[in-house]
Amino acid sequence: MKISTANIPEKGLALQFSKSEDWLRKMLPEKGKAGFSVDRIDGQCSVTKIGETVSVKGNITAGINLECCRCLERFTLPIKTVYEYTFLPVEDMPENEEAELTGEDLGLGYYRNDTIDLDPIILEQIVIQVPIRPLCKESCKGLCPVCGINLNVASCNHKQMVFTSPFTALEKLKTYNKEN
Repeated sequence: MKISTANIPEKGLALQFSKSEDWLRKMLPEKGKAGFSVDRIDGQCSVTKIGETVSVKGNITAGINLECCRCLERFTLPIKTVYEYTFLPVEDMPENEEAELTGEDLGLGYYRNDTIDLDPIILEQIVIQVPIRPLCKESCKGLCPVCGINLNVASCNHKQMVFTSPFTALEKLKTYNKEN
């Protein structure tokens, strides 16, 4: 979704959008291999312009289809995110490539030829909502390590192995102070 900065009226723009799974696959590198999918992405944003500075504020709702890292069942994680970006002309971009980013810089973008592309922002907002270790529910029991049965659905008589840290033996060591 591209916005021409020349077409932003003084009162601003109010935009609504809806994206599909096909859009997500086209936006992702490596031929859409992401480890997740979405059924639909809905959002809205308001765009205002003061001089050459363009402000975009909006929200996105979607359902991310994931695989639980414990039980391997598919589930949908509902997300709702709010975002805010400020865009400046590319001519205002600092030339120092090794400058350290601050928190304020994370919501800053640049546009070229009076055009702002919102698709990368929408993609970014979806991707940052994907958890590193997706869980279908916090209390997920996972799979039996012996027979592989989903312990959320059924139970088995296999003894669950208790994993201990290899560092537990170090707890028994005494520590000595130089003062003693």
